[in-house]
Amino acid sequence: MKNFLVHNDEVKAEMLKEIGLNSVDDLFSDIPQEVRMRPLDLPEALSEMEVQREIKTLASKNKTNYISFLGGGVYNKFIPAAIGQIAQRFEFLTAYTPYQAEISQGTLQVMYEFQTMISRLTGMDISNATVYDGGTASAEAILMAKRISKKTKAFVSENINPEYKKVIDTYAWANEIEIEYFKNLPENTADYACVLVQTPDYYGEILDIKPVDTLLIVCTDISSLSILKPPSEYGADIVVGDIQTLGIPQEFGGPHAGFIACREKYMRQLPGRLAGRTLDADGNQAFCLTIQTREQHIKREKATSNICSNQALVGLCATLYLSLLGEKGFKQAGYLSTKQAHKLSQKLSGKGIKTLNKNFFNEFVIKVENSDEFLKNLKANGILGGIKLDENHILVAATEMISDSDIEKYVQNV
Repeated sequence: MKNFLVHNDEVKAEMLKEIGLNSVDDLFSDIPQEVRMRPLDLPEALSEMEVQREIKTLASKNKTNYISFLGGGVYNKFIPAAIGQIAQRFEFLTAYTPYQAEISQGTLQVMYEFQTMISRLTGMDISNATVYDGGTASAEAILMAKRISKKTKAFVSENINPEYKKVIDTYAWANEIEIEYFKNLPENTADYACVLVQTPDYYGEILDIKPVDTLLIVCTDISSLSILKPPSEYGADIVVGDIQTLGIPQEFGGPHAGFIACREKYMRQLPGRLAGRTLDADGNQAFCLTIQTREQHIKREKATSNICSNQALVGLCATLYLSLLGEKGFKQAGYLSTKQAHKLSQKLSGKGIKTLNKNFFNEFVIKVENSDEFLKNLKANGILGGIKLDENHILVAATEMISDSDIEKYVQNV
């Protein structure tokens, strides 16, 4: 039951003799004893069968049958089974999630199709082939704005995802950018590199975004664009977001991937990979990395991103998701999410629990007397009721995975 052969004492002795040493410890004689790691207190080794039994025993302690109304950037979405089957094919699933995309026409085509889909959804001229997540996409967009405008101040909405705030603050500090958070956007923004707003915002509110006299960055839930108008229609110059809702499991919060899309005139400031389509010497369709803005390809001081700023495998899953659902299925999923969220809000209102949002997609804030007791009671009945914002407010989300009976159970237990 052992898949791996280890060196026995005879083989070890032969190898040590060949290099003129007496023991394995002699290999590390140059390392002072005081800085060496102490022996690990590990149990005896197990066979593969025994390990599987142990892991299953440990895994059985996890409770996975909750009805989830959690949101805040990570959502329980329907994922077609075909995504996992295709994404795990050896042609895609490499040891280092397509590091050298240039060697694979299939990987390059997926990147190209992903960019096309994101561009269509956002209404932008061009998109990159992913960055790490929505937070880094937001921060990178601010850095883009700085390079384009030559200005070092940025306005950012106070109601963006708090995790994105932390990433933005870190990026801004390192790049000497002054971030000003706002509740109500001032009329004069000309002295700023950009204005960044999130819609729907972290609290689920769909914003009415007005034109600004600087670069407008819109952070959005890409799935909301199944039924909401694209950011290009209200003046966005750069659009960013996370693609977790496009066929990516929740997985305790990761992995994620983000996207950045923009107007064509800004494409040379766009970080990450950009795949393009052309014809080869024989006139056949071919794909290649088109705009090389990574430090791997150009001078470091002119690079807009490093060699690893991409999530090709997660982007593949998103591309498969959109392909399998199609335009009609994608809109249906968005409609069902909105329908179930509004239905839950209405039923809670009937029990005296107020929803604070005026306009929302699939996420909203409710006011309760005691957040901890409210959520504790729901959890005791098999429901993850939302994210605690403070003592009296909870962020609740619903997706197409929420059934009418799930809603009834939620309402009955509050």
